[in-house]
Amino acid sequence: MATNVNKSAVAHARQLIRQGQVEKGHGDWSAHQPSTDQENTFIDREGMEAFGKWYLGIETDQADQNKGHYKFPYGDFKRVHRGGLIAAKQRAAQNHYDDIEKAADKLIALIGE
Repeated sequence: MATNVNKSAVAHARQLIRQGQVEKGHGDWSAHQPSTDQENTFIDREGMEAFGKWYLGIETDQADQNKGHYKFPYGDFKRVHRGGLIAAKQRAAQNHYDDIEKAADKLIALIGE
């Protein structure tokens, strides 16, 4: 099981941050993270490729048309959430996904600029 950085998601997050599409609050990420129903609605409307741009990690052992292919969510399909990036960074660190941890850290720093 290999989990790699989703480069298109990092680029998408960077673009949204530069456009000011950021929720900077320090609230509980789990309260803002999209529900399964919200995820499914987004996939139905926008497709799996667009869905994947909201996840910093890719699980290479999962098919790309499977939601399990995408790990480490960071936003609500509209905005980047600082809390989501912090949660992704912490989870990546706990699981030794150094590249994902570093990517999340750089995005957090970009929000602070």
